[in-house]
Amino acid sequence: MERRYAVEDISFELCSGEILCIIGESGSGKSVTANAIMGLLPSSIRPSNGAIRFKGMDILKAREADVRELRGRAVSIIFQDPLSALNPLMTIGSQIAEVMEVHNVGTPQSRAKAVLDLLVEVGLPDPLLMQHQYPFRLSGGQRQRVMIAMALALGPDVLIADEPTTALDVTTQAQILELIRKIQRDKHMSVMFITHDFGVVAEIADRVVVMEKGKIVEQGKADDVLNHPVHPYTQRLTAAVPRMRDKDRASDAQTPVVLDVQKLNKIYTSGGGFFTKGRQVHAVNDVSFSIRKGRTLGVVGESGSGKSSLGRVLLKLMDADGGKILFNGQDIAPLNADQFRSMRPYIQMIFQDPFASLNPRHTIGQILVVGPMAHGVSAVDARAKAVQLLELVGLDEGAYDRYPHEFSGGQRQRIGIARALMFDPVLLVADEAVSALDVSIQAQILELLTKIQKLLDVAIIFITHDLRVASQICDDIAVMYRGEIVEFGPPSQIFRNPAHAYTQRLVSAIPGSQWEPAA
Repeated sequence: MERRYAVEDISFELCSGEILCIIGESGSGKSVTANAIMGLLPSSIRPSNGAIRFKGMDILKAREADVRELRGRAVSIIFQDPLSALNPLMTIGSQIAEVMEVHNVGTPQSRAKAVLDLLVEVGLPDPLLMQHQYPFRLSGGQRQRVMIAMALALGPDVLIADEPTTALDVTTQAQILELIRKIQRDKHMSVMFITHDFGVVAEIADRVVVMEKGKIVEQGKADDVLNHPVHPYTQRLTAAVPRMRDKDRASDAQTPVVLDVQKLNKIYTSGGGFFTKGRQVHAVNDVSFSIRKGRTLGVVGESGSGKSSLGRVLLKLMDADGGKILFNGQDIAPLNADQFRSMRPYIQMIFQDPFASLNPRHTIGQILVVGPMAHGVSAVDARAKAVQLLELVGLDEGAYDRYPHEFSGGQRQRIGIARALMFDPVLLVADEAVSALDVSIQAQILELLTKIQKLLDVAIIFITHDLRVASQICDDIAVMYRGEIVEFGPPSQIFRNPAHAYTQRLVSAIPGSQWEPAA
């Protein structure tokens, strides 16, 4: 059923000095609400009624010049993706100074000092050097700190944070949340924090507004909404939040080993020229592990820990620089593309972004059958299998003739899983396969992967930075840090009694962490 309004009949207050979290799934109207407050809605979209009052001014009825003066100076916003929000052609110092210059605040000298002060305030290292860096040279957490510095440049009364931690590692996320909390306390600002992560809400919120399909279905104090939800939608969301699992699945030593990795290495070389040697980075450093049939191994760690590089080397999308990859007993590491081609169907990947990994010009049917047909499967057999797998992942036969844009994110990920299963793989590598999904969709995909594994006895390497998700689905956990596996074991051991200092830091940073009740 189509919605008439992006947001409809919503009413809430943001009080002085409080943190109000607005939570809901994609499409619930959270970001539209934020953009309406900031006056950033496209000219073709105008609210048909209602009011947004700030210190006596109705923002919806105010002149554009007045709203422009308000934006940044009184009400400021932190966007979800700092890389796309920052100008790639300007240094970060220039971009922060520009905020003040546009509002005619200070002199060039005072603005330069203010930039350095802001970089110090948001915790960026070496501000004198950092102000001259371009966005692409910064990590995700550092870019988000720059966005916060820009938002604070004019000392606003209200800070709107639109999913500012969604794409960040658990430790970086914890740092950004603590930074926002500290700034809010120090400056006595009001913060409107938009998120779909209940763990974040538990960490930061004073009050919570829950939105579904453009409407507010529940609001109240954080403790009441999180622990005693009244509306069925809120109850469904809280039930879907991944909790730390305390019960491990026993391993059977008789089960055959699918993959045995021995002292695997991958080295990147950056910089360098004709007369200088580039700097070498050990993305994967002497990594060893094995995985048995029907088991799930979680590979966890922060960005830059080597997780994705490990996945790409295992899939032979990149060549290893040393070590062995024994797949069903055969070392595939030294094989070239032609030699590996006959084995490739048995190692398949589920990608992080299901939209980018599906050809928008092909129907779902074409996407599913093209690979098997290239390996000699007949069109009739390929179609029959595609329809069967669509049903297995929870889609009907009608999906076969539709295009990727006609499906939601969760449905597209189901299609990505069906595509990976078209070859009857022995091993699936899932690289951040649920990190971009809402909590309820995430729970559905995790349940689907568990169902598929039980049905097909496939081994899964599950790469993620979300330790709660890893706890839910994985039989064993490998913790990666700077290219090395620093800790390995069942989830209860890794998360209850972490031995390595890095693992301890990861576990302590999990937002709103809760354990499942003991059976």
